[in-house]
Amino acid sequence: MLETFLNAKPLYYDKIDYTRMPRIYESVKEHIKIPKIIHIVGTNGKGTTGRFLASALRAKKYEVGHYTSPHILNFNERIWLNGSDVSDALLNRAHEELLSLLSKEDADSLSYFEYTTLLAVYIFQDMDYIVLEAGLGGEHDATAVFKNILTLVTPISLDHEAFLGNDIKSIATTKLRAVQKRAILSEQKNEEVFNVADALAKERALPFEKHSRYLKQEDRDKIEIISKNNKLPEYLKENLGLAISALKSLDISYEVEDFSNSRLFGRLTPLSENVLLDVGHNALAAKSIQDSLKGSKRTLIYNSFKDKEYKEILATLKPVINDVEIILIEDERAESLDIMRETLQTLDIEYKMFQKIQSDKEYLVFGSFSVAEAFLKAYDE
Repeated sequence: MLETFLNAKPLYYDKIDYTRMPRIYESVKEHIKIPKIIHIVGTNGKGTTGRFLASALRAKKYEVGHYTSPHILNFNERIWLNGSDVSDALLNRAHEELLSLLSKEDADSLSYFEYTTLLAVYIFQDMDYIVLEAGLGGEHDATAVFKNILTLVTPISLDHEAFLGNDIKSIATTKLRAVQKRAILSEQKNEEVFNVADALAKERALPFEKHSRYLKQEDRDKIEIISKNNKLPEYLKENLGLAISALKSLDISYEVEDFSNSRLFGRLTPLSENVLLDVGHNALAAKSIQDSLKGSKRTLIYNSFKDKEYKEILATLKPVINDVEIILIEDERAESLDIMRETLQTLDIEYKMFQKIQSDKEYLVFGSFSVAEAFLKAYDE
């Protein structure tokens, strides 16, 4: 069973062997047919951009697979196949077939993300298009071993510094070096991203284009209608624009109706009239949320990992929150409650521990996928 196999693998690593995935893929690639791949790299918005694009391609009757990560409650969320999460039966059948191609040593050595990436592409062999979302990396990411036709670059900011570098230039360089043929860049808060793109375009003689060059007034009008129909906050409109620029670069026409029900769960998703859920987990995401909720105030349900800039996140969200309710997450990477309390005290934000939702309060659940998972389990109960 796939679940048993994956549970034996650690989810997180202090160091990553960047030679492993290319070597193992090379050993089996003759057995795997690769459709047209659209690769998505960046820090924020990869999942929503990918789902907008995959949904529109599917609406145009293409066979489409969308690979995204991590998942919130169910592993199947990572592998979207023609409009639905992959079934357990198909997952386990593909897992057994893939294991038959790999040596036991190679199968066991692949990381959780590397194996699931290879499994997703194996499942997607009969698709017309694969929308393939990178993990935390770029040029060394497991998703970068497959040949692609286009790279989409979502906003890049500081995140996962231990692996990617401590400044925007280093992080952007690592991510943009994943570009194989051509790239379309979304709007960027950090101008340094465009400087890195310009340098790489000259170095590699590859086209790096801004997505705005593809968007005419007609497209902008359609984006407004789609956003209204799907109740998209401002930051998701930017991701929608990047997906539409990809369609236009591929000479694929689209209509407003092609984006019906294309919104990915967990991105300022209303769970009820008084609860919003967002899996953003860095300062750039917090700023987008603050902009979207400007003029209102909510109770923030929150927790964070030790390596996240939670003080900056909380300071950014402070104008749109009344207080914080700390939710417990079962993860060794979680910051200690004492330090989280000290941080909130320093920022002069009232806090208590989360117990349950009250009907007379407005809530924002914001943080990592682990925060979302912990909240949803409590919410369902």
